[in-house]
Amino acid sequence: MPAKFSDRFEFERALWQQNVARVAGVDEAGRGPLAGPVVAATAILPAKWTQSGLPRELEGLNDSKQLTELQREKFFAFITACGEIEFAIAQTDAAQIDEINILQATHRAMNDALAKLNPQPQHALVDGRPVKTMRVPQTAIVKGDARSYSIAAASVLAKVTRDRLMLEFDRQWPAYGFAGHKGYGTARHLAAIAAHGPCPIHRKSFAPLKQKTLELLDENIVRGIKKLQAPSSNIH
Repeated sequence: MPAKFSDRFEFERALWQQNVARVAGVDEAGRGPLAGPVVAATAILPAKWTQSGLPRELEGLNDSKQLTELQREKFFAFITACGEIEFAIAQTDAAQIDEINILQATHRAMNDALAKLNPQPQHALVDGRPVKTMRVPQTAIVKGDARSYSIAAASVLAKVTRDRLMLEFDRQWPAYGFAGHKGYGTARHLAAIAAHGPCPIHRKSFAPLKQKTLELLDENIVRGIKKLQAPSSNIH
């Protein structure tokens, strides 16, 4: 790991030293898939860990995309059960994503997760770009899930929660293979959409689904035109 990422309490510590006690990491999972919700999570880690270090159970905590499924599940179990980490999780479903767009849906989920914390955080550390609608002061950190333990914890919470939801959806709509690709646009997923059409959790506003809708509309239009052009049996 590059040296600049070695102190993963750097951003939290700077705020704690300014008497900003409640610092929440915020991250999301599921912006890119063609199906399912976008999930956001937030986590507040104890300030004392900057001195003592992470508990042994969280050694290796990192951006959830860099972890194995077993590692994510282990960290998720500890984060949600240890009693020293405040956390919250929220989601925006596919219908809302289609209505307001994926960026706004992601930001809504982030704000909803933060709103579940009581009292509210004093500051949020956000992975990636600034969130214009965020209701608390924020610091946006590029590659934040690999640079801040608070964001990494939120990343794990969001990713595991969403993966579990996609497993449930796989049981409801097994033809699409959600358990494997988690809604992303793999060849198998696109083939299933082509064969069966979209199901209720597909994001109809996303390009492959929009194209599929247009193709279906085009087929209906073509059939209608052919019907109008066909010679009528009562015309001689």
